[in-house]
Amino acid sequence: MARRTLAGVAALAVASVVMTPTVAQAAPPGNKDVTAVLFEWNFNSVARECTTTLGPAGYGSVQVSPPAEHIQGSQWWTSYQPVSYKIAGRLGDRTAFRNMVNTCHAAGVKVVADAVINHMAAGNGTGTGGSSYTKYNYPGLYSSPDFDNCTSQITNYQDRGNVQNCELVGLADLDTGENYVRGAIAGYLNDLLSLGVDGFRIDAAKHMPAADLANIKSRLSNPGVYWKQEAIYGAGEAVQPGEYTGTGDVQEFRYAYDLKRVFNNENLAYLKNYGEGWGYMNSSVSGVFVDNHDTERNGSTLNYKDGANYTLANVFMLAWPYGSPDINSGYEFSDHDAGPPSGGQVNACWQNGWKCQHAWPEIKSMVAFRNTTRGQAVTNWWDNGNDAIAFGRGNKGFVAINHESGSLTRTYQTSLPSGTYCNVQNNTPVTVNGSGQLTATLGSNSALAVYAGKSSC
Repeated sequence: MARRTLAGVAALAVASVVMTPTVAQAAPPGNKDVTAVLFEWNFNSVARECTTTLGPAGYGSVQVSPPAEHIQGSQWWTSYQPVSYKIAGRLGDRTAFRNMVNTCHAAGVKVVADAVINHMAAGNGTGTGGSSYTKYNYPGLYSSPDFDNCTSQITNYQDRGNVQNCELVGLADLDTGENYVRGAIAGYLNDLLSLGVDGFRIDAAKHMPAADLANIKSRLSNPGVYWKQEAIYGAGEAVQPGEYTGTGDVQEFRYAYDLKRVFNNENLAYLKNYGEGWGYMNSSVSGVFVDNHDTERNGSTLNYKDGANYTLANVFMLAWPYGSPDINSGYEFSDHDAGPPSGGQVNACWQNGWKCQHAWPEIKSMVAFRNTTRGQAVTNWWDNGNDAIAFGRGNKGFVAINHESGSLTRTYQTSLPSGTYCNVQNNTPVTVNGSGQLTATLGSNSALAVYAGKSSC
């Protein structure tokens, strides 16, 4: 996993899962598997975005930042240092949270809450909801016996005990093997479920034994709830992401790391067998992303500063049938610790530093493409051996990406029925002839995407 300083204590990102008692699936409940991760948006802003953008675009879920009371401070990572399980953080109180859930549901969007349950805050003081705390003592919730005996920082990722019993960047590590702790964590998650939450992103899952998480999940009012765990892959490390697939999805960090390398330095032609063919976990249990709030800051993946490489990587992810995708949507930063503009209030996209990647036209338009092509295999793959690729999704959609330095004109073979379609990447009409062929010119670093049911622009 990523080695982080306190500035990076953040949400160890995890992937998404739907469970029966024995089977985990990589898609959220329902037939829309794209999640917009509105990082550090306050709950009132999330509610409005569900109504105006996420619902109409076809996003299945929205992921919100941790709602629990946390340490004071403007930095984004304060959200990941809880001091109680009251809904009383920077982003809104219990009423605002409940209203957000109800509003998003009315817009057809499910809500996933980022849940920080591996640890409690370091230091001492008064939290955002007025709770006093010292390290290892959080009145009314936890005291010293509820924490692991190792009180030193994690230093050795080849040692399972060190990773799961010691302290992540000095944060008080809960003993999740203890019955009381398991019950307290389940109580918090059940409280969120009572407010209508549809699923959880389990922060820092790698730092808790899989059996402990399974026990906690079994205590929930809905033990089959959507469950998205963060367990970052590290070659040769003692704790591996695959250990967690029994309880839910696991984010496949290698997917994001490799997309950066391919789009920056290699050939898109290599993506022909992207997914299990690259040694990744099975698609059905993998959560994928181009970037998240940690990786966009630590440089291990692409981010909004990478321009067309970033945009096209998101287009590819949404078009390619592997895993369950998250779209990271945050804010501009030069200081990696800086918290959200205006304390999380988003008055309008693309203002005051809010990047709103989920609403970029090239990305947003691909959500409906993904929903339409769900369940369709890759067909009619073409590449030029370099940085231009194209592929279909059965008879439901077709995508071409030109990552070359110059424009490209060619005729593509598709499996689409003949007719007129809209290239949703630039809102221009595209004609497919009776032989399933379409001819198009793509400028450098641009894409084409057409899908069934979208005939006019």
